[in-house]
Amino acid sequence: MESHDILSLLKQVQDGTLDIHSAYEKIKISSFDDLGYARVDHHRQLRQGIPEVIYGAGKTPEQMEGIIRSLISHSPENILITRLSADAADYLSGRFALTYDTISRIGIINHVPRITASGTIVVATGGTSDIPVAEEAALTAEVLGNQVTRLYDVGVAGIHRLLSNVDDIAKANVIIAVAGMEGALASVIGGLSDCPVIGVPTSVGYGASFHGLSALLSMLNSCASGVSVVNIDNGFGAGYLASMINHIGGNVE
Repeated sequence: MESHDILSLLKQVQDGTLDIHSAYEKIKISSFDDLGYARVDHHRQLRQGIPEVIYGAGKTPEQMEGIIRSLISHSPENILITRLSADAADYLSGRFALTYDTISRIGIINHVPRITASGTIVVATGGTSDIPVAEEAALTAEVLGNQVTRLYDVGVAGIHRLLSNVDDIAKANVIIAVAGMEGALASVIGGLSDCPVIGVPTSVGYGASFHGLSALLSMLNSCASGVSVVNIDNGFGAGYLASMINHIGGNVE
């Protein structure tokens, strides 16, 4: 939205032809920066409470640089980049203060750690091979202001490993269950907890796992109540949703 448009809206509010709530709604959906190859949404935080996140796969380092510079002009801290390659990270680290995690391929520009929700998000995996997706979820949740507890390699093949962490499960506000193979972890955790469980099927597994489809269908057919499911390998989506749920009770003062 250009300056003259904002002034026009304020004038309408002043003379009573537009109420303040309608003006606010117009402003929320108005502002983006047209870079030609991308239209950077600067009012996403107003609408959703969280600034725009950059999906790194398929974008050139130069394109990401332009998007980052646009975002920094409005939200200078904690710009999140998912699926960021090591080569692109090298390029961006020479231009910005970049924190890069090679396991999850998460990049954070101008990282400033902060906790804005009082509850805890637990991220659990069936096996060690699920950790890259789990770390994408965990780091996303942390960047969005949440306390995260990690329970890795607690799958149903050795369920005593999970049961030894029942205290962490009981204290959680949200649990993210990340698993491949048959994806049973989400159902088991759903049966042990009284909070929302977000299942993340991963593409880990042998041939009949169909690159995560078997785990996806298992989680969708969970007999445990309170289990929702995101797409295969979508750690970011799980971390984002978990953060939204965790913040419902109110932010930390």
